[in-house]
This record gives sequence, C-alpha cells and structure tokens, in this order.
Amino acid sequence: MDSTWTVKSLLDWSHQYFTSKQLPTPRLDAEVLLAHALGCKRIELYLNFDKPTGPQERERFKDLVRRRAAREPLAYLTGETGFWAFTLKVGPGCLIPRPETEILVEEALAVLKKTREALGSAVRLRVVELGSGSGAVPLALAHEMEDLDILSLDRSAQALFIAAGNRERFLEVLAQRRNRLWLARGDRLESVASAFQPHLVVSNPPYIPSSVIPGLEPEVSVHEPALALDGGQDGLAFYRYLADWSARHLAPQGGLAVEIGADQAQEVAGIFSAHPELKVLGVRQDLAKRDRVVTTIRV
Repeated sequence: MDSTWTVKSLLDWSHQYFTSKQLPTPRLDAEVLLAHALGCKRIELYLNFDKPTGPQERERFKDLVRRRAAREPLAYLTGETGFWAFTLKVGPGCLIPRPETEILVEEALAVLKKTREALGSAVRLRVVELGSGSGAVPLALAHEMEDLDILSLDRSAQALFIAAGNRERFLEVLAQRRNRLWLARGDRLESVASAFQPHLVVSNPPYIPSSVIPGLEPEVSVHEPALALDGGQDGLAFYRYLADWSARHLAPQGGLAVEIGADQAQEVAGIFSAHPELKVLGVRQDLAKRDRVVTTIRV
C-alpha cells in the first residue's frame, strides 16, 4: 500500500477481502474498522472518500483487517460496543453484550417498577446480578431507575476489570439517580442472602450446552470466554441453581429474570415451576420471534 490509497480505495479493498473470507457483514466491518483506524466516525468516511491515507493509518488498518479476517470479534478490535443508551468498553475475557439482552433489561425494569409501586418510592430496591460481563445490565437498570442498590457478581477477574471501568465512566449517572453498584468476584449467591435479600435477581447466565460450543462461529467459540458460555451438559445448570436459590432467598414478591437460549423456554419454565415458591410470569420473545427471557416471582 502506498500514498495513492484513499479512504474509498481502502474501503473497497477491505470489503472485497472480507467478502472473500465469507464474513457475514463485510461492508459494515470494513467501515467500522477503517473509521476506528482513522479515528473518525463512519459517516466521515463518505465525506472524505478521496482523501489520501498516511502510512501509519494504513498499517493500523491492515492489522485490524488481518485480525478480523481471522474472525476476531469486531467489538474486541474496536474495544467498544453499543448497548441500551450508551457505549460500553469491552475486551477479551468479557462477553460482548448483544442487542437481545436489552429485552432482559426491559423485563427486569418491569419487575422493579411493579415492586416500587407496591412498596412505595421511599424504599431502596435491591438487585443481584449473576454474571457481570461488561456491566451492561446493571448500568442499563441504573440509567432508567432511581434508588437502586445493585450487587453484580462474576467469576472472571478480566470481566470485573472491564465492568469496573465502565462503572467508572458512568459514576455521574449513578450519582444523579442515587444508585449504588458494587462488583464482586463469585458465581454463587450464598453469601448474599442474609445481608442483601434482593427484590430482583437478574442474569444472562452461561446457557450453551458444552458439546455445542465448538461448533459455534469462531468469534464466539474461539474468542469469547468459555466461562460466560458453557451451561453444562444440557445448558441448564445455572437455571437450576438460580431457581433453587431464588425460591429460598428472594424477597417476597421478588422477581427473577433470566435470558435463555431460543429453544430453552419450556425447560427453564419447568425448572422454575418445580418450586412451589416460584410462579412463572411469562416468556418474552426477541425481535426475531425467538424465546429470549423468562420472568418469575416468588409468591
């Protein structure tokens, strides 16, 4: 590559290259990575089509193209992804938030709003999340409601480091809404019950059966953390645990909202319904009409 390479020619070349590698969104990937390499917004690429690029810019872009062609996730390459009303930092060791998880946020908010109506505005609501990841879910909840005490747990030190960085970036939002968010390492809730009986447990747990993971696209199977994916032999291990714990320790009329795999609604609902203390409220589908979230309350 020499100085004759313009923004347009780099876009066209990378688009064709990604297409030859059978990436699912070759043009989008080319645009996002070139904008990242040039330090500009995607729209600016089209306003500067004929602008020559410098050698350092091209070298940065070439490295990003090589890594994306090897199926490294786009969000890891740029270091960020959009979720809810903000942009979150992400990186290796941290599950990349998906748009579908915004449905989990919506259902969790619905539970919290009903609880707030029942208990009154003076009560601080307590939320426990199992599986912090980037901090996407608790930060979205804190963005929409006031007077929340949120405890988010993850067994990955890398994920907690990223979540802590995202929390730091949104401290002003947390303070404005009088919300508190604690992050702690762990994947079990036994230490939570006595001191922090929650009004809501929310989780996007590992739910992919162990044997299925190697056959997933490389972006997931190779690059995303197995800890955040592997739900055991049948993918349901964490749902059994969450049901058992919630039946004993949720606050009365407290809610449990979980994200699920597209074919798991009946099994997860059955796991929850097996506990007399739990009542399944319903299953929410995503925009593709796939079952995505199961919501339960402790009766």
